[in-house]
Amino acid sequence: MFSHVMVGTNDIDRAKRFYDAVLGVLGAGEPLRNQNATGQTRLFYRHDGGTFCVSEPINGEPATFANGATIGFKCQSPEQVKQFHDVAVAHGGVSIEDPPGPRVGKAGTLHLGYVRDPDGNKLCALHRPG
Repeated sequence: MFSHVMVGTNDIDRAKRFYDAVLGVLGAGEPLRNQNATGQTRLFYRHDGGTFCVSEPINGEPATFANGATIGFKCQSPEQVKQFHDVAVAHGGVSIEDPPGPRVGKAGTLHLGYVRDPDGNKLCALHRPG
């Protein structure tokens, strides 16, 4: 359904340090770094057929996060959810909501961990058992 997800940043080098570490937990490698014709830098992380992008805003305005939005990242195990969360916090992210762990609901048991990246974007690490 999605070709890519892109978030804005006000500090591309800080964002790269954060996402290199956090997305490295999931197996993503070094991003493709691109500068567009008007000078904004963008990072393209490609992994498992998906692309996650971080960009300086093209309109020259400050990057802001979307209130009510969450970007979810699929994890292979509950341990990887915790590692994603902990690495994010160690690299400038902020832990939000409940501590990482199981949540029981109508969809069954999910393992979730929520953080905000250094620009305020809300990220969720999610493992859905078999």
